[in-house]
Amino acid sequence: MKKKINLIVKNNEKNIRVDVFIKKRESDLSRTRIKNLILDKKLEINNKILTDPSKKISSGDKVNLIIPEPKKASLKPYKFKLDIVYEDEDLIVINKPAGIIMHPGAGNFDNTIVNALINYDKNSLSNIGDELRPGIVHRIDKNTSGLVVVAKNNQTHEHLSKQFNKHSIKRIYQLLIWGKIRPSKGKVETLITRSSKNRQMMEVSNTKGKKAITNYETLQIFDNDRTPTLSLLNCKLETGRTHQLRVHMNYLGNSIVGDDKYKKKFKKIKNIDPTLKEKLINLNRQFLHAKILGFIHPKKKEEMIFNSILPQELEIILEILRNTSK
Repeated sequence: MKKKINLIVKNNEKNIRVDVFIKKRESDLSRTRIKNLILDKKLEINNKILTDPSKKISSGDKVNLIIPEPKKASLKPYKFKLDIVYEDEDLIVINKPAGIIMHPGAGNFDNTIVNALINYDKNSLSNIGDELRPGIVHRIDKNTSGLVVVAKNNQTHEHLSKQFNKHSIKRIYQLLIWGKIRPSKGKVETLITRSSKNRQMMEVSNTKGKKAITNYETLQIFDNDRTPTLSLLNCKLETGRTHQLRVHMNYLGNSIVGDDKYKKKFKKIKNIDPTLKEKLINLNRQFLHAKILGFIHPKKKEEMIFNSILPQELEIILEILRNTSK
């Protein structure tokens, strides 16, 4: 059943953006949800449809927002064993392997995490977002592994979305890069926008895009006659832009090992350890793992922090590097 929110602007609320105004009045709605509803022509001001979330309002304006009935997704279940780290009546934390995408999209509507979740429990997923993304609050790339939280109801979805929008979610990734970064610990702060040359890629821009902030710390550097120079990093996200870590590492000139989109050309390494060479050549994913995920539980109001170990195909590369460095 659809819901209609009817609001009248008070004198002390004038001259602010309409999406900000609605957010202040209706705190259960995330700012992103409000924006999407406005863009979807669900907002009327003084009985006129408006599609600009940044529209400034005036005292006495009648603001009406329609929240449509959630759509039910007609998606096929996918028999795929989910690695469930934690589950309660409100949410699920899963450890996603590399090689599977989060939700249906062009070219793949069946073999995704969403389809696997529907197979697991189709009646316990939030449905306030895109009908092809039930339960999905955030996502990680196909060839990235690690922790993801899924909402089992709409209230949880809204609460988690707010935390992501406020950048209060704790997200730490572990990655292996080519070369070494100087300084060994620091912050990368840029604008990221869609690439003008390839619409499937993102790039750093000086003039347009969304602010992207990555904090990085070098954990270990591997550099000897039997290995190329490689560095193991922890990266903490302050923002979560599309391909953010991959774009930032490439921007610094230290692309992620195994990344086939954002990569630099490197000289051939002579006398490289043959076992290491074989593992690097056959690594069919990027060495990028969502290791730590932390958030405030929407109902319990307690901080929850989860930690995921590196998958075997990544850990074995580190093991070879460490043994070669001895």
